[in-house]
Amino acid sequence: MLKFTVHYGFHFLLPLLLSRLFFKKKWKIVYLIFLCSMLVDLDHLLANPIFQKNRCSINFHPLHSYFAISIYFIGLLFKKTRIIAVALLFHMLTDLIDCYL
Repeated sequence: MLKFTVHYGFHFLLPLLLSRLFFKKKWKIVYLIFLCSMLVDLDHLLANPIFQKNRCSINFHPLHSYFAISIYFIGLLFKKTRIIAVALLFHMLTDLIDCYL
């Protein structure tokens, strides 16, 4: 139950809080970007089996690989991609925490 609560809290509630705190004027669009960052989970469809209870996503799925994460870090350097990069990195952090729970 803790794993479920932390995982989905970090995917839905914490991004809402961060959007409201740091982007007061455009919090809705920032929150939508955070929600859209979950589209990187489509790479789970490439795995066989698609879902495995104790599998860690980090460096297993292509969009969760260290190479992909390094590209997300590079996205922090550019103003136009910064919010998307933060959302993707926050998603990776959430999945990493999930690996340890």
